Amino acid sequence: MIIFYDGKCPLCSKEMQQLKHADTRNQIVLEDINKDDFEDRYSYIKRQDAQAFLHGQSDNGEMLYGLDVTFAAWKAVGRHSWLKILQLPVIRFFADLGYWVFAKYRLQISSVLCKSSCGIK
Repeated sequence: MIIFYDGKCPLCSKEMQQLKHADTRNQIVLEDINKDDFEDRYSYIKRQDAQAFLHGQSDNGEMLYGLDVTFAAWKAVGRHSWLKILQLPVIRFFADLGYWVFAKYRLQISSVLCKSSCGIK
């Protein structure tokens, strides 16, 4: 699985580090959408779209978005049990809504939440 994440977002980067730490079988490839050659290597993904919400690609080539990426990634490393609740219909609606708000304001949220825990000065 490939996860296309915003490396400029401290919270996003922190989650990716935790995910990679849990990925003992190397099933996850992390791609920072801010790298200069990103659009050359992944011409089928527009950086602007990837900045708007999390993108992922499963091993079979299927594109995943938002919380579906998060769920698939943590499932791939065997640590998804706690996320199953987000798949329940009513909760899914609110979880998706919360995710979209987070995605839109992730840099502002990160600056508030990560002052000490994410290494932001």
